[in-house]
Amino acid sequence: MPDARLAIAHVTPYPWGAGQHEITRYVERVTAELAGRGHQVLIVAPSRSSEAVRETRQALSAALDDPAALLPEPGAPPRVLAVGDALPDLPGSARRAPALPVDVSRTIENLLTILPLDVCHVHEPFAPSTSSAALRHSRALNVGTFHAPTERLLSTQVARRVVSLVLGRLDARTASFDATRCLMQRFFPAEYRVLLPGADAPAARGAPAGGCVRFGFVDDEERPALRLFLRALRRLDPAAPWEATIISARGPSSSAPLRADLEARVTYATPDELSEAELLARSDVFVAASDGAAPAPALLLRAINAGAVPLASRLPVYEEALGEGAHGLLFEPRDVETLAAQLGRLVTDVELRERLHAAAGPVRGQLTWGRVADDLEDVYAGVVARRHPIKGNERLAARLSSRPRIDVDLHMHTDHSHDCATPVEVLLATAREQGLGAIAVTDHNEVSGALEAREKAARFGVKIIVAEEVKTANQGEVIGLFLEEKIPRGLTLAETVAEIKRQGGLVYVPHPFDRMHAVPDYEHLLTIIEDIDAIEVYNPRVAIGSFNEEAARFAAKYRILAGAGSDSHVAPGLGSVRVRMHDFDGPEEFLESLRTAEITTKPSSLLYVQALKFLETKATPQSARRAVRERRVRRATRKS
Repeated sequence: MPDARLAIAHVTPYPWGAGQHEITRYVERVTAELAGRGHQVLIVAPSRSSEAVRETRQALSAALDDPAALLPEPGAPPRVLAVGDALPDLPGSARRAPALPVDVSRTIENLLTILPLDVCHVHEPFAPSTSSAALRHSRALNVGTFHAPTERLLSTQVARRVVSLVLGRLDARTASFDATRCLMQRFFPAEYRVLLPGADAPAARGAPAGGCVRFGFVDDEERPALRLFLRALRRLDPAAPWEATIISARGPSSSAPLRADLEARVTYATPDELSEAELLARSDVFVAASDGAAPAPALLLRAINAGAVPLASRLPVYEEALGEGAHGLLFEPRDVETLAAQLGRLVTDVELRERLHAAAGPVRGQLTWGRVADDLEDVYAGVVARRHPIKGNERLAARLSSRPRIDVDLHMHTDHSHDCATPVEVLLATAREQGLGAIAVTDHNEVSGALEAREKAARFGVKIIVAEEVKTANQGEVIGLFLEEKIPRGLTLAETVAEIKRQGGLVYVPHPFDRMHAVPDYEHLLTIIEDIDAIEVYNPRVAIGSFNEEAARFAAKYRILAGAGSDSHVAPGLGSVRVRMHDFDGPEEFLESLRTAEITTKPSSLLYVQALKFLETKATPQSARRAVRERRVRRATRKS
């Protein structure tokens, strides 16, 4: 359990107040538990109530000066924020929304930009949905829960690479069932923790009249499942003592009519006439006949919790819920003969029903929402514990505060890098002309340029941080600051970080989410999160601004110190971004000074500096480059 109470938002893709969808039910129950434990809990959901949406937007406008006002008081019931009408992406539905409405997406962005959240918990964050939009805009630690997505839903993700990038922003992933975990790992490999959903306390059960066995069935998403169930009923022994109750908003199936003598045994009720809890309380046997298009395993668990014996099609998620058949019976999907035979067994074999009911006892003991809240608190504690501390060394900070502020550029290259033609002397002269007090020389897989710069720095009045931008085996690049020895390229990310630390250096992650560079992905960064000392939140050579924004969000959520650098490969690019910080000596003072630093930028042309880099390194013959270098060195040396 977290040491402190958290501000948590649960985001569901399904409309609030428009029926009891499985995910809506889950969010409603678990948020109530979390709120009761003192957490400040919000529910963010689409809604078809224009009044609810209007109230949310008014509250958002009123809270611009005090965003914490949107949060309920600690321990108060969850607050629902309706963000507009958005059709859910239902498996097999013809009503799939082509895109999230602009006003909904904008409301979510505005909310999550200002909300002071610790955790943003998204459910089924597949686009287009409120959950996927929340994951894109969240500045909090992100937890994702995947309930029971079907293979058809996942296999139709034509932009799977884009979906993977969005899901990559999750800091922890949970799955409601192991079958869901396996399916998600197949399409989107990652670590998923299985957290079985809960079930409400069952209603009191009544005894059947005259020993009649009562079947229960819910006609939810799959009409073929109802037809299969009705056809199986037609095959039962006419003398067998049974009756069936079906909850259906659509009424009887015209394609699977019953004989007149069976119609009296089958009762239809709408969800308004008969609640699911009432149906389960009066059912001795509950049938789940999905063919895999839209299984409802949580409903099956609720039936078990209510004391009904489950009979389900042999789908992985149903087999899991039934303990591989230990406390329920199975039949092959769409196999009407076996379904009818299993129904017949349960009608005639009282001992079988009693044995299956008793075998499900341990499962019923786990199906509490309190246990789900315990599990989620443990997940939240795991991600929250990885955040860096807010406070540093107060005594050191006080000493540094009396020192002057200097401008620092933390990322640049010399001609010791394979893709740069800037001599060390030219770099130092330019740094002085730009008014930089310190620079980190970060040549690719080499420290010789930084060491040379340190030797010559006194003549130019610029402080040098000896550094290296190291290419790992297959997990992107990482910069080591305050090094003395070269770190070989090709080590794993963890090995590279360990070598930086061995030298007493600092781990600085450059352009972490720029997919046009070699970068470690989100999951790899999470494996070294405790060892990252600073992260580059602004790099002017990043062509797409959202990559820098993603880096800033990552740094903020984990409270990692923010740095910036020009990543200059040509002298004119130097100083295009500056970190203004108190003067420092050594890595400890540098980190403490970085806590109160300010990052400033100035307009620069990426096209210009890239073209200049090309001219200096690719378009000029080697002999000419050598002559140009000598002239530039002589000019810089004379100025010093």
